[in-house]
Amino acid sequence: MEPYFLGIDIGTQGARVALIDVTGNLLAKNEVDFPLDKNSREEQSPLHWWEACLGSLQKLVKDVKGELDVDKIVAISVTSTSGTVIPLDSSNEPLHNALMYSDQRAKDAAKICISAAKEHDDERYTSFGTSSGLAKILWFTEEYPDKTKKINKWAHAADFITGKLSGTWGVTDYTNAFKSGYDVLNYEWPSFLFDKLGLKPSWFPEVVASGEVVGQLDHGVAELLGLSPAIKVTAGITDGCASQIASGAMKPGNWNTTIGTTMVIKGVTKEEIKDPLGRLYCHRHPSGFWMPGGASNTGADWVTNEFSDNLIELNQNAASLIPSNLLAYPLRQKGERFPFVAENARGFEPEGRSKLERFVANMEGVAYVERYAYEMIEDLSGEPVNGVFTAGGGSNSDVWLRIRANVMNKPIYRMKHVSGAVGAAILAASKTHFDSITESANAMTQIDVQVNPSQDLTESYELGYRRFLETLMEKGYIPKEKKYA
Repeated sequence: MEPYFLGIDIGTQGARVALIDVTGNLLAKNEVDFPLDKNSREEQSPLHWWEACLGSLQKLVKDVKGELDVDKIVAISVTSTSGTVIPLDSSNEPLHNALMYSDQRAKDAAKICISAAKEHDDERYTSFGTSSGLAKILWFTEEYPDKTKKINKWAHAADFITGKLSGTWGVTDYTNAFKSGYDVLNYEWPSFLFDKLGLKPSWFPEVVASGEVVGQLDHGVAELLGLSPAIKVTAGITDGCASQIASGAMKPGNWNTTIGTTMVIKGVTKEEIKDPLGRLYCHRHPSGFWMPGGASNTGADWVTNEFSDNLIELNQNAASLIPSNLLAYPLRQKGERFPFVAENARGFEPEGRSKLERFVANMEGVAYVERYAYEMIEDLSGEPVNGVFTAGGGSNSDVWLRIRANVMNKPIYRMKHVSGAVGAAILAASKTHFDSITESANAMTQIDVQVNPSQDLTESYELGYRRFLETLMEKGYIPKEKKYA
């Protein structure tokens, strides 16, 4: 009997579920939106998430019954936003709404967290800004002292849904715990959380590898859904890491570039990358490797805002124009954070050019930034980038894939199914059917498109890339002689 696996993605706007088989075929999917208001970027109700999650699962099960044998579902896993935290009471009920990753109220608390982390060990991760769970936890204790007295445990968004599914509470995973202060090198909650910040050790959950089985489907939930209570529930993972899993980039040397509003790069290395400039941070891989990542302020927002009215035609005509021999850097805000840090950075593009020429030049500019990122990663890690897997709206453009493959002189792979829910389903299989996440990702991701570089274009783009770097150096955005640290 070939097994099935369920993945749940609790995003900012809704709950998404996916059912896949052991080879990664997408058998069914469903989603339910959350009720949102003007405060939803700061706080959301975890109970609304759970209602949407149940509704989405019920709809999926109803849709597949009669066509698929739901008794083949072996395991389920959850992904959600990194840095979102919830205070729970002794009955595992929320004492307060979830504090969302996008909540900016913890600015002062973040400064205290960063200072305490640096004083404790400035060689470890110390960037506990307002988006981190740790800053929010400290802020809450200062803002709500009465509720703080009733805290039994802090949970991350994925932990809450995992607890509701399984009845197992007080457990989280490496990736979710990371921005709440967990030391992923030494596998411990460090002492500065308690000695310097005054937080209670009992508040912090047990930490296990993503994909570890933490329980089985609660009997009441199983009955409500019409599923077997024998279904295993595993520890979850953050949304960015789930998308990386779905992309197929889960063994050392493999990397994923997701081009959405911004460009996010994540990969797998054998050793932890220590970046003195803080451009990269490292999650712990479920198999003990490292998962470095960084996010640029450059991405594809310019496409949506400036070229969406005739995007199909532009993509069709762009193929005849590459390489454009034009230089552009489509940064649409002040400052860059990855792969270089430049607070004064500004975007640029050639003047007096047609819309098509601007479109092509900006695609090439993003590709140049992507190449610089991977060269910086290879320099800091000492490990090769063997393959680039891709996702996000920017990966839907065939001509952009061709540009990127030739700028980097590496093949690019786009998978058929790259959603967070699919990544969570692959994670669910990693320790319940396979021996590791590397094995499950290899077996359950399917290549949709592979684009290989061609010699004539790589030579042309090599010249363009050198000119692009010279321009960044002249503007003072990157060091001269292409030094990375």
